[in-house]
Parts: sequence; structure tokens; C-alpha cells
Amino acid sequence: MIEIQNLCKTYGALRALDNLSLTIRPGELFCFLGPNGAGKTTTIKILTGLVRATSGRALVNGTDIQHDPIAIKRQIGYIPDTPYLYERLTVTEFFRFYGELFDIPEPRIAEELERNFTRFGLLEHRGALVKELSHGLRQRLIYATTFLHNPRIMLIDEPFVGLDPYTIRLIKDLLRTHTREGGTILLTTHILAIAEDIADRVGIIHRGRLVALGTPEELHRKHGGDSLEDLFLKLTRPDGA
Repeated sequence: MIEIQNLCKTYGALRALDNLSLTIRPGELFCFLGPNGAGKTTTIKILTGLVRATSGRALVNGTDIQHDPIAIKRQIGYIPDTPYLYERLTVTEFFRFYGELFDIPEPRIAEELERNFTRFGLLEHRGALVKELSHGLRQRLIYATTFLHNPRIMLIDEPFVGLDPYTIRLIKDLLRTHTREGGTILLTTHILAIAEDIADRVGIIHRGRLVALGTPEELHRKHGGDSLEDLFLKLTRPDGA
């Protein structure tokens, strides 16, 4: 579903991605781990078409993102680490606006609004301005809207930062359901215990290079360590540490 071939991205002398190759299968929940600046967010932005690779290819559902970015964007849902929401819209207006961007018929928007607002505990906030929402409610709103167009592929950057345990559990269950129904998810997170809990496979990137790939169990057998945290620290240790 996602295929990355010899992907490189440079910013002047900085090599953010260094010949990265990776395949993510349909129905897979893939966690992409790495220190700050390792290349995780750059990879996701290339897959969304927001950043252009210096060299290499990135294919989504068989199509090169650079050849037909509009068609690919209709198939994906993207949640950045700091989503931008139009703060002077109400929660309902924002949801409807998002649906109209994807040409979703009004009856379906209304149906999905009731279903998703109930699921995410947003019904009592439907008339509130977005700027009045707490961080947790903003995150719930962005998930409710992102799933509106039923994307086959989800690209999610740091989905659990600053969330309460209830919302974390809600999102974890939602992501698992999405992959069980055939969807594909690529997400980044610094919360290694969550990655170990939900990931079908894990990729660890360090300085733009993939340094480990496999299921959590496979990585433990190959690299040792009592936990994914131990393994992560071992493989991404700074020079001299």
C-alpha cells in the first residue's frame, strides 16, 4: 500500500533522509520510531505531497505521489503533530467544511456527523467555536473529520501527545479497527510502550537511515533488550553516549 524506494531528502548540507526504502502492506499498523530530527516527519510529508524528495520514489497504492498528488490525497487521511483548525468556525461548521472539500454529499455528512460526534464525545460541543476547545477535544475533532471521507491510508504524526488516558484508548481502538477493516496506517510516536502495544511492525530510523525493521518480537530476538525502549536506546544512542 505504501512503497518507498531509495528515498533521499537534503536541505543544503543536511541529509534528512538517506536512501530510505520501506514497504508497508495493506491492513498493517506500522509504527515509525526515531529521535527528533531522524526523518520521520519528513517521510510522512513526502508521502502527503507536502515535501518533494530530492531523489528516490514514494508510491501510495501503486501511484507515485509526484505524478498524481491530487488522486493520492483523496485516498489518504493525514494528521500532523500540530493540526491546523479554523478557530472561528464552530465544531459543526468545521466538520461540514471538511466534508465539502472531499465532495461528500450532504446527507452523508449529516449522518457521519451524528455518528462520529457521538463516538468522540463531541455532541455537547457541536455549537462551540474551535478556538474554545481543549487540546484533547481538538484532537478528537481532527480524528472525527479525518475519517469522514473513509481514507484507505492514514498518515499520523505523534497522535497521542498531551491526551488523557480515555482519549488515548479511544484512538488506539479506532486505529486497530481501521486496519482490521483493511485500512493501512503509518504513524510516528515517541511513546514506545504504545508502539509496542499496537504495532504490527516497527521501523526505527536514525539520521535518515532505517536501522531496524520487524515485529516487536522479531526485533527483540534479533537485537536483544527487555523492551522496545531498551532496543530503541541501544540503536539510536548518540555518539559518545
